[in-house]
Amino acid sequence: MPADLAVIGLGHLGLPLAHAAVAAGIETIGYDTDPRPVAELAAGRSPADGSLSAAGIRRMLAGGFRPTTDPSALGRIRTAVICAPTPLGADRRPDLSAVDEAAHALAARLRPRTTVVLESAVPPGTTEGRLRAILESGSGLRAGRDFALAHSPSRLDPADRPPGCAAAPKVIGGLTPACTEAAAAFYGRITDKVVRARGLREAETVKVLETNFRHVNIALVNEMSVLCHDLGIDLWDVIRCVETKPFGFHAFRPGPGVGGHDKPLDTIGTHRPLRLVELAGRINEGMPGYVIQRCAALLNDHGKSVRGARVLLLGVTGTADLAGLEGSPAPEIAERLRELGASLCYHDPYVPDWRVQGRPVPRADFLYEAAADADLTILLQHHRTYDLQGLSVKAQLLLDTRGVSPAGAAHRL
Repeated sequence: MPADLAVIGLGHLGLPLAHAAVAAGIETIGYDTDPRPVAELAAGRSPADGSLSAAGIRRMLAGGFRPTTDPSALGRIRTAVICAPTPLGADRRPDLSAVDEAAHALAARLRPRTTVVLESAVPPGTTEGRLRAILESGSGLRAGRDFALAHSPSRLDPADRPPGCAAAPKVIGGLTPACTEAAAAFYGRITDKVVRARGLREAETVKVLETNFRHVNIALVNEMSVLCHDLGIDLWDVIRCVETKPFGFHAFRPGPGVGGHDKPLDTIGTHRPLRLVELAGRINEGMPGYVIQRCAALLNDHGKSVRGARVLLLGVTGTADLAGLEGSPAPEIAERLRELGASLCYHDPYVPDWRVQGRPVPRADFLYEAAADADLTILLQHHRTYDLQGLSVKAQLLLDTRGVSPAGAAHRL
């Protein structure tokens, strides 16, 4: 059965796109080589990261969404969007193996006049070079003549419930002007605004700049956090005041890590590294160690040692109000506290079971009782269900790494 759209990759990029497309009345299939998410979606169950509710999934299925592991479904579509994951490898460069796998599956079934879009975060030049070569070699078709090829960097706000595409303008760059227009015609059906980039490389580099902008600015406030603590200055009050400036400033806040799926890209392909991004990465990667230092100092100030201390970790996910652990600093902080001899437990409404280095961390079933019993409670992720005022009253000692507790109610990072 033919479909308007095939979303290839049903992870944190692909599923929101499929959701938006189905909501816009676009007949959509979702293809993934991993049978687990496909089976869960087909059964109407929520994905592991909690980004869509079970009711939302059921509405998608009722709207005609078809998740599948059968690559033959890619043979009768009008538009294919590749949303494969590209995690950073040991060399800090994106691992493109999942993109390659998706491209090979599509190439063997690619038909003329299909529009192919890559949304995965990739180094500039990947769509025109690596992806184009696989598609042309496997199909015998020519990009820009027989099929349209474009890139559109993903823009998903984790605060959106459910995640969607309509709010953020969608950037699109094609191999040719006609390719750009073909992709724009598709995205115009699901988003309020389409922005045309000059070409593929410009569209790819949008993601590089957007991601690094976030990481560099988080690194700046993380360094300011350490400095202001040493000087006895309330950085949170400084930020509150500075963000009243109506020009030239965008507020970022410190934390125990960066979190989320987007990773800093300190190199573009084979070109020289972006030195500022390299430095920002080192600063942000050092924040879990700084949190441990602050924990030890707080316990020491109250006549206690980390060894033998009962420590409660609040919020262990990588993103607030989502279940995914991607980018979370919590595992490193937990492991370091264990090594120092602390006795750990955790609470997170989105994580019913949590293991660090293969070892289970006990879950606190009764939050306020656990906070009252712990020598130190550490807020690592601010889920909206947490009552910080109530927790600050119950906790013996509270370290707020997100700066969201009422003034004077906790020690802030």
